[in-house]
Amino acid sequence: MQLSGSVALVTGAGSGLGEAVARRFAAQGARVAIVDLKLEAAEAVAKSIGPNALALRADVASEADVQAAIDATVKQWGALHIAVSCAGITTGVKTAGSKGPHPLDTFARVVGVNLIGTFNGSRLSAQAMLANAPNAGGEKGVLINTASVAAFDGQLGQVAYAASKGGIVGMTLPLARDLARNGIRCMTIAPG
Repeated sequence: MQLSGSVALVTGAGSGLGEAVARRFAAQGARVAIVDLKLEAAEAVAKSIGPNALALRADVASEADVQAAIDATVKQWGALHIAVSCAGITTGVKTAGSKGPHPLDTFARVVGVNLIGTFNGSRLSAQAMLANAPNAGGEKGVLINTASVAAFDGQLGQVAYAASKGGIVGMTLPLARDLARNGIRCMTIAPG
């Protein structure tokens, strides 16, 4: 998939890896939806990129928020070709120790944002991509999800983060198999 002329939606694009991806895509000629939980951060990035960027607020774990971001992107530019999931959180909490067991709600929150949020964005983006006409290579779209080296080599205090990123790795092949016949590719990167 060529970036020039494509429409991309990048979550977690108000800072860090997501921001870097959005900037690179825009520099290569893509129109980019800058999606972040912090709208002010998304707006700052979009403003610095220029007219080929759209700032949107979304909680990736919310079906309504992500659908609204996709709808706004498609309304603005007519399609969605690329979805990059960079939104994520981490905590540094041991499984058990002098402060007690790892709080279950903290574990669930990390898994909710990182794993469920990634799946939520993948499924809703893929649904939007089904409406695309295939390009010369037969592609309708591509999903790029972000795991981490922690999926394979989690460190002390990373049990929630490693589990969430391992889940992203684990769903990559089934997503790719589910969507291949529709011309939608799925891949996962593991920084670190």
